Order: sequence, then C-alpha cells, then structure tokens
Amino acid sequence: MTGMDRHCQIVGQSLAGERPVDEQTGMSMAVLADRLERLKQSSSLFAGVMFSPYVQKMQRHVEAVVAS
Repeated sequence: MTGMDRHCQIVGQSLAGERPVDEQTGMSMAVLADRLERLKQSSSLFAGVMFSPYVQKMQRHVEAVVAS
C-alpha cells in the first residue's frame, strides 16, 4: 500500500486482518469519516458517497469495543 495515506493503510490492513481492529483503527476511521463529511459539504457530487458495508460493520465493532 505504498503512496497511500496512513489512515487508509490502517483501515485497509484492519479490514484484511493484517492488524488488529483497535483504537488506532477507530481513530483512523474517524479521520476518514471527517474528511468524507468535508467533501460532502464542499460539493453535492459526493452526497451519495459512503463507506463500504465492511467498513461500516468494522466501525460498529470499534464503537462497541471502545464503549465497553
């Protein structure tokens, strides 16, 4: 994953099972979610863009782990 943003790398590695789904994964997903929201606010072209179902599921898992 050379040349890729570090947050994208962390989320991608967590999705692939190459690293644990942990707080760092959660922080990276939060950064990427914030970036996506800013894109959506900047242009209506991005209105329908969302994370994949796999990332959404992982995000719910991270939120459950952090809450407990």
